Amino acid sequence: MFKQAWDRCRSNLKANLITGVCIWVVGGVLIFFYYKVEYFASWLDQFGKLKKDTGFLYSALSTSLFGGLIPYLALLFRKSIPKTKRWAWLVFFVLFWGVKGMEVDAFYRIQGYLFGQDNSWEVIFSKVCTDQFIYCVFWSAPITAIFYGWKNADFLWSEVKEIRDLRCLVRESAFLLFSTWIIWIPAVAIIYAMPTDLQIPCFNLTLCFFVLVISYLEPHEEVAG
Repeated sequence: MFKQAWDRCRSNLKANLITGVCIWVVGGVLIFFYYKVEYFASWLDQFGKLKKDTGFLYSALSTSLFGGLIPYLALLFRKSIPKTKRWAWLVFFVLFWGVKGMEVDAFYRIQGYLFGQDNSWEVIFSKVCTDQFIYCVFWSAPITAIFYGWKNADFLWSEVKEIRDLRCLVRESAFLLFSTWIIWIPAVAIIYAMPTDLQIPCFNLTLCFFVLVISYLEPHEEVAG
C-alpha cells in the first residue's frame, strides 16, 4: 500500500524537489530581509497587522485566493477543467481552501499556546514535528484526500473510494504526504520562524505552490478550450 503511494510519487519527485528548492530560497530570502532590512519589515508588517485586525476572516479570504482561486485559474488556463465542471470546481476550490485557511489559523494558534510564540529552534522543531507528523498524518492529508476524491467523483459521496475503502484512504493520504513533505517540512520551519501574525500570509504563499503541485499530480481530464 505504501509502496504503491511511493511509486506514484517517484515520477514527480524532480518536480517536487524543484518546487521545494524555490520555496526554500524565497523563504530564506524573506526571513533574511525581514530581520535585517527595516523598511522591508515595516512593509511586511502591514500584512501582519491586517491579519491581526481581521483574524479568521483574513485567513479564510486569503487562503481561498492563494489555495483556491489562483490554482483554479492555472488549471483553467491549462485547459484541464471540463467545461461542464468549471463552476463546480471553482466553488469547490474557493470554499474548501477558505475553510482550510481558518482551520490552519486555529491550529497555529493552538501551537502558539502549547509551545510559545518565539522563534527559537526548540519551538520551531516542536511545531514542525507536530504539524507534519501528527496534524498532517492524522487529519489534514486524509481530509484533503477525501474531499479531492469527492471532487474527482463528480461530487457524489457514494462514489468516493476514499470513504468506502480504508486502504484507499490510507494510500491516497500517503501519496499526498510523500509528495509534499519535501516541500512542507522546510516550508513550515520557515513559516514558524516568522512572527505569529505573519505566519498565515507566509503559509498562503507556500500553499499556492503546494496546491498547484497536487492539482497537477492528480489525474484529470484534458479538454478543449
